[in-house]
Amino acid sequence: MSIARTGAAGSKSQIQVSRTGISTARPSRLQPVLPLNQILLGDCIELIHALPERSIDLIFADPPYNLQLENALSRPDQSVVDAVDDDWDQFASFAEYDKFTRQWLAAARHVMKDDATIFVIGSYHNIFRVGAILQDMGFWILNDIVWRKANPMPNFRGRRFTNAHETMIWATKSASAKSYTFNYEALKAGNEDCQVRSDWYMPICTGGERLKDAAGRKVHPTQKPEALLTRVMLAASKPGDVVLDPFFGSGTTGAVAKRLGRSFIGTERDKTYAKAALARIASVEPLPPMAVAEAPTKRSEPRVAFASVVEAGLIAPGTVLMDEKKRYRALVRADGALTFGTIVGSIHKIGALAQGLPACNGWTFWHVEKRGKLVCIDDMRTAIRDQMKDELKQAAE
Repeated sequence: MSIARTGAAGSKSQIQVSRTGISTARPSRLQPVLPLNQILLGDCIELIHALPERSIDLIFADPPYNLQLENALSRPDQSVVDAVDDDWDQFASFAEYDKFTRQWLAAARHVMKDDATIFVIGSYHNIFRVGAILQDMGFWILNDIVWRKANPMPNFRGRRFTNAHETMIWATKSASAKSYTFNYEALKAGNEDCQVRSDWYMPICTGGERLKDAAGRKVHPTQKPEALLTRVMLAASKPGDVVLDPFFGSGTTGAVAKRLGRSFIGTERDKTYAKAALARIASVEPLPPMAVAEAPTKRSEPRVAFASVVEAGLIAPGTVLMDEKKRYRALVRADGALTFGTIVGSIHKIGALAQGLPACNGWTFWHVEKRGKLVCIDDMRTAIRDQMKDELKQAAE
């Protein structure tokens, strides 16, 4: 792992970090190489454009918020708030900020794979401008996600609501991108079998996770909590994927990527931030492969028709299926269809019709009575799938 940067007049110079003793120069424009697990020092727009086209699986971007702070902020006891007033967050006008946003998003778009996605986080100062520019450039917004802060900074002047959230926009390169990664079932399983909502409640970065210098000052004013990046990567990436962070800062993206078995690329123009990030990432221990392995999904499993269940003798023709509360009943035909009154149709069509709904998952809706207990017909499909897997395994051996 190393830091690479561009020197004066485009020459290549290196910063060697004694912690690893490794240093790698910026990728060549003529033969771009993917610099995995490196922090590239310099202008993010130039550096990202130098990466191979369509090489990135996921982007997490925490760009400057353009806070437009005119005066120092003070608490009621007159102590000064450590606010974001760094040069990198200063823009002469909204037009200048919009120009910068279009430039770095164009670079990001250049390196995104066709099925890649991008998360951009911001506050009310900038996120609406970023969202409009994303749409103007052809990106397709999938969700806006509200990060509700468990411990936000209060509004000391008492003239506004406490600013207790930030917003993330999650988007694909275009509306035609349909095969992007979203680990829906794994997220649901970790959320008490409930769909994960678009409002995420977690604290800001505090305590031992916060990077501080020798004097006890925060290394970076807007360090994001690892819990936030963990959920982003678990939701929208797979082990081995490459995650790009154009505004690497204190290295939260790199630390989480290493822990979760992903590769990262970071661009950062501040040497102090980059050095602190590198030391932080070097101390991270990756989780065991089984702890981050991609969870199997129902969509990836072999397709099994209800007729196969009937043909296998797991449900006999003439059997009566019913819902869990025994409100609706349908007869199983020899061809694997169901009869409901005078209507014949699939397990899904008849399930929807019985309830008066536009759609129904017949596998989970219909049950069969065995030994006095109702058994979901999806259990029979699972049995056939397990048999198919065993046969494939035996054939491979």
